[in-house]
Amino acid sequence: MENPNQASKPKFQIPTETVELPSKGRFYPEGHPLKSGTLEMKYMTAKEEDILTNQNYIQKGVVIDKLLQSLIVTEFNYDDLLIGDKNAVMVAARILSYGKDYQIEYKGEQITVDLSEVKDKEVEDATPSENGDFIFNLPKSGNEITFKLLTHGDDKKIDREVQGLKKINRDNDTSMSTRLKHIITSVNGDRETSTIRQFVDQGLLAQDARALREEYSRVQPDVDFKVYHIGDDGVGEDIEVPVTINFFWPDA
Repeated sequence: MENPNQASKPKFQIPTETVELPSKGRFYPEGHPLKSGTLEMKYMTAKEEDILTNQNYIQKGVVIDKLLQSLIVTEFNYDDLLIGDKNAVMVAARILSYGKDYQIEYKGEQITVDLSEVKDKEVEDATPSENGDFIFNLPKSGNEITFKLLTHGDDKKIDREVQGLKKINRDNDTSMSTRLKHIITSVNGDRETSTIRQFVDQGLLAQDARALREEYSRVQPDVDFKVYHIGDDGVGEDIEVPVTINFFWPDA
């Protein structure tokens, strides 16, 4: 029997919105919560503003991920989130939290862009293999490789590896080759990690590496950080929207 003297726990209704993912769920396995191509996100509260000002998170470079994890209502492993989908979630979070108007510096002037005009990147039809990766023949060497789309979890592994290598040699920047080692999933049918790493270090021609990066960009679902802006002279042009400190800290 309920104690009439016991105060009932208040229930607060926090509005949510459905965010459409650039991948449309195509590259997640069957049964995955994101296979539907959407996720649910709530509006920011004072709790999330505490996250944005958490100096520990800021210094570690994880503040945006902590924020997004707090805002996402749909339950799934955050490490599974494709990088392009994560960018879409970030834009949605900014609009839901502080509105669509975003001030940036352009050609020495402060202008306001409308983030609701940021659309998904147009991606040519690309069908992954049974393993979920893509087949690509390197144009110069003729080697056949397969590659995958990177997730947030992959990005964390790459960052840890690059930082570890910098501790050994501060002047050695391995970010580009390390990323390729995580993107490539097989070389001429060989899926051994040691083979892939040896190939990137010793057998991947610069011309082929560039072609691979272009192919990756072609098939990767993402958002297009370009909006159309009409200047004071009446001339309109597409401009790249930079993600600066003002993106989630508009009063900075």
